[in-house]
Amino acid sequence: MDCKRVLVVEDDSAIRQGIVDALRFAGYDVIQARNGNEGLTEAMRASFDLLLLDLILPGVGGFEILDAARAARPTLPIIILTARGEEADRVQGLRMGADDYVVKPFSVRELLARVEAVLRRSPERPNNISKARFNGGTVDLARCEIRHENGERCELSEKEVELLRYLMTNPGRVVSRDEILLRVWRLNPKRLETRTIDMHIANLRDKLRDNSGTPKLLLTVRGKGYMFAAPAK
Repeated sequence: MDCKRVLVVEDDSAIRQGIVDALRFAGYDVIQARNGNEGLTEAMRASFDLLLLDLILPGVGGFEILDAARAARPTLPIIILTARGEEADRVQGLRMGADDYVVKPFSVRELLARVEAVLRRSPERPNNISKARFNGGTVDLARCEIRHENGERCELSEKEVELLRYLMTNPGRVVSRDEILLRVWRLNPKRLETRTIDMHIANLRDKLRDNSGTPKLLLTVRGKGYMFAAPAK
C-alpha cells in the first residue's frame, strides 16, 4: 500500500504530538505545523494527501488556510478539528469545503477511521497508474517511455513522467496550472509565474504524436488548465 502523507496543523503541542504519533503508528507519513503561519506555508508548498486542520490557530487562522488550500487544490481531502460546542465553526468549515470534522477530545480510533474514510473517497488518492493505452500506442511510466504501434519509442524525462502520471491520475478532470505547480513542481503559484508547464505539455504532445493544433489526448481548457482525456480502450 502506498504511504499516504498527512499535514497536521495544530497549535496545542500535546494534541499535535498525539495525532502525529497515532498517524505514524498507523503507517502514515506526517508533516506538522505548530501555528497558522507555518500551516499556510506547508499547505501551499508541501506535497501531502490529506490536511488535518485545527480552526483556532495563532497567526493565520484555520479558515484562511482552509480557503487557500481549497482554492489551490479543489479535491484535496481536508478534515477540520474543532472543540466541543463550536457547531457554527464546523458548519462554516463544511460550507467552505472541508470533507469532515473531528470534535475534541477525540479517540485515536475515531480519528484514524475518519482519515481512512476521507482518503478512500477522495479523487486525489494516490494510485499506482503506470500504463495507459491510447490510439496509436502505450504510455509506460514505469519504463519512462511512450511506445508507438509502429515500433517507435520516445523516452520521458523524470518531470514528464511526474506530470503525465498526475494528469493520468485525474482523467477527464481539468487540472489548473496552479495545482500542477503545487503537486508536481512543489512550487507556490502565488509567488511564481512560469511557462515550464506549457513547455512540458508541448513536449509530451510531440512524443505522444498528439497534434498541438487539435489535441485528442492532452487537452487545453482555455483559462482553466489541462485535462488528460480518458485513454482509448
